[in-house]
Amino acid sequence: MRVGIIGRGGMADALGTQWRRAGHEVVTGSRSGGDLREAAEAGTDAVLLAVPYEAVVGVVEGLGETLRGKVLIDCTNPVGRDFGLLTAGGPAAAERIARAAPSAHVVKAFNLCHEDVWRLTPPVFDGRPLAVPLCGDDEGALTVVRRLVRDLGCAPLNAGGLDRAGLVEATAALLIRLWLGEGADAQAISPPLAYSGA
Repeated sequence: MRVGIIGRGGMADALGTQWRRAGHEVVTGSRSGGDLREAAEAGTDAVLLAVPYEAVVGVVEGLGETLRGKVLIDCTNPVGRDFGLLTAGGPAAAERIARAAPSAHVVKAFNLCHEDVWRLTPPVFDGRPLAVPLCGDDEGALTVVRRLVRDLGCAPLNAGGLDRAGLVEATAALLIRLWLGEGADAQAISPPLAYSGA
């Protein structure tokens, strides 16, 4: 697949490196490099938004028609310095991106883990591949992102439509607070499936 990555930070590098390793053609672009549009155009199969949340809507609006019909993957986290959710009480980051690029197919994914996790080949813990929740409304776009998830050695999870993206973003805010703010093992808050009451 041909994947465009908007941004050249840690997430862009980690995911881009793994997708190249899996055989995909990856083109990156940055705001400072002035080549965002080229990266978006190159992503004929998918475009990853890997810029800070505060900048992402402006970047998307600036790309305009370049994103028409594209699978647009949002891995941003609208989390403030106090680990609070910057979008509390309003639309989720992914929904704001979808409004800024109404002709694109937005999928929320890859936002629950630090970039170092994505550098693992593969991210497997205690013999269990990392699960990646996806939120999106377009089945074709979700199929593309599921493949990109599997190519990392991970397992895609259906987390619902884009209207559920806010829950995934809030989960990220909670996990970041526990990991960084408390130094806690956030995985310990969730019992195994057999004990979940499901």
